[in-house]
Amino acid sequence: MLIEHSKLLYAIQQAGQVVGRKKLQKIIYISKKCQYDFQQKYNFHFFGPYSEELSLQIEELTNLGFIQEVKETKSGYSQYNYELSDKGKEYLEVYPIEMERYQSFVHDLNEQSSRFLELVSTMLYFDKLEQEALFQKVAKVKAKQNYTDEEMDRAFVYIKQLRAVN
Repeated sequence: MLIEHSKLLYAIQQAGQVVGRKKLQKIIYISKKCQYDFQQKYNFHFFGPYSEELSLQIEELTNLGFIQEVKETKSGYSQYNYELSDKGKEYLEVYPIEMERYQSFVHDLNEQSSRFLELVSTMLYFDKLEQEALFQKVAKVKAKQNYTDEEMDRAFVYIKQLRAVN
């Protein structure tokens, strides 16, 4: 199996269960931006940074039986939940992956809401901008989300905390 696929298995294993495709996308993107070794390419999309490559890798791992993908219908829309299958767990026992301090990092991300991770990942996508310009850019590209100043401040502080740990 390819190393990038193995890293995704490890990320899902450390998270436990990830509720939602969008959340999984954001967890891997934020991990990458915080210097964890994920190589997927991202583009800016409607919900923030998105990787077609990651989507295909998750689909491959699901089709191979390494990840369990459970579809739920909630409030009229479909949501996908991800966790390692027994086959995925066995694979990581034979071919272990280690990322220093990743378990607590990914666990903390997984505890956040998808909405908040969308904001954090969007801010990280435009992280070359100064704070005021960053807030203006995010407010513009995410106008429909209607993020408050408090949410943006919280996300900015959260990013600093994430980067300080690594």
